[in-house]
Amino acid sequence: MPLRRTPFYALASALGAQMGPVGGGFISAHHYGDVRAEHLNTRANVGVQDLSTMGKIDVKGPEAEALVNYLIVNDASAMKVGAARYASVCAPDGGVMDDLTVFRLAEEHFLIVSGSRNRLKIRDWAMQHADGRRAYVTDITAAIAFPTVQGPRSRELLAAVIPDADLSALKRWQFTWGHFGETRVMISRTGVTGELGFELFVPSDEAAGVWNGLMAIGGAFGLRPYGVQAMFTLGLEKLYPAHGIDMDESLTPFHVGTDEFIKFDKGDFIGREALLRVRDTGVPTVWVGLRLEGEVSAIEGAAVMADGRRVGHVTYSDHGYSVGAVLASAHIEKAFAVEGAELTVGGIAGRVARKAFLDPEGARLRA
Repeated sequence: MPLRRTPFYALASALGAQMGPVGGGFISAHHYGDVRAEHLNTRANVGVQDLSTMGKIDVKGPEAEALVNYLIVNDASAMKVGAARYASVCAPDGGVMDDLTVFRLAEEHFLIVSGSRNRLKIRDWAMQHADGRRAYVTDITAAIAFPTVQGPRSRELLAAVIPDADLSALKRWQFTWGHFGETRVMISRTGVTGELGFELFVPSDEAAGVWNGLMAIGGAFGLRPYGVQAMFTLGLEKLYPAHGIDMDESLTPFHVGTDEFIKFDKGDFIGREALLRVRDTGVPTVWVGLRLEGEVSAIEGAAVMADGRRVGHVTYSDHGYSVGAVLASAHIEKAFAVEGAELTVGGIAGRVARKAFLDPEGARLRA
């Protein structure tokens, strides 16, 4: 079965995008020839990435809130219209099926944005649990293009092309609406780069005009496109866990440090009882960062060693171009999850990091 293309496929290809599969039946830009340059430009100026492959699942109806609240570990009932929230969807045993973002569009209307590779799984899961409820689930992934504009000059750039949206007043985890020319777009202050940034929801049949408009004016702001590989290196510097890499259905939010988003007091939700048990008993490992010596990235799954024995394994490793070091994320035994602790990976020395490698206070996000 051929892989699907996003509305930006031809436009990104014309800019030198190297395409590859990204999950969910889609193909998208892995990089534009120079991951390091894409990464550093997003930190210094502004970058744009095509995230249209991510799942967009529309949930509406009188029981939409009840359905979403049952599916996610966070509290949808506490969300105001115009708010977005990070959340995990867990299986009955507490395993993470996906980590995603929920948007409240209206009192009886939500949008769930899932990871690309989990789009079909989360769509089917939501539809299964909507059965018997007055809630209606629709996969609108193909109808909505999803460019993300990230970097310290992102607000400045978007203010020039969407003049009717007050982006200076838009706080993180909020969204608003505006017009890019004649195209009405939703603008969310979200993203996974650790920078000031915005994600745009654009009707697919009008997406080319938005992309071309960004490129036409973007040169004045240092705009450059980036791909999936730069997205992951940017996220690694911030120690943002990714589903399918750092977590899967064999692990709970407690294993990757996202348990702060579980709202046990909101009432019943899928996985609640299992997660309560994990909370009370604890988990034997901690997800951490590693700063490695040398210039070679660690292999996925490589053993993390201490005192001559294996104490964990690497989930992802690459260059932290902004911090000038090779970085990794790993699950390790609790006893060794101490800031600055010395470990080895493949004979290479490394030190444990419990906070983000770059801007641990999050000042860049609050720009």
